[in-house]
Amino acid sequence: MKSFKLLFTGLVIGVLLGLWFGINIGKDRPIFSNPFTESKVTKELKSSIGEGVEKTGESIEKLGKDIKDN
Repeated sequence: MKSFKLLFTGLVIGVLLGLWFGINIGKDRPIFSNPFTESKVTKELKSSIGEGVEKTGESIEKLGKDIKDN
């Protein structure tokens, strides 16, 4: 029974480490890094989308004002 517990514990630890390392390898990151952190590309994409939405909103407001004035 003791050997079964040891085997089961080893399998659980092995699966968890394998998932951790596999996710990092799949995302082209260092093996021991945190797989749940956002990548730089995601952060940059979110900020650029936000800026684009703001500019679009401003141009729509300007267009609405121009239409009202005419």
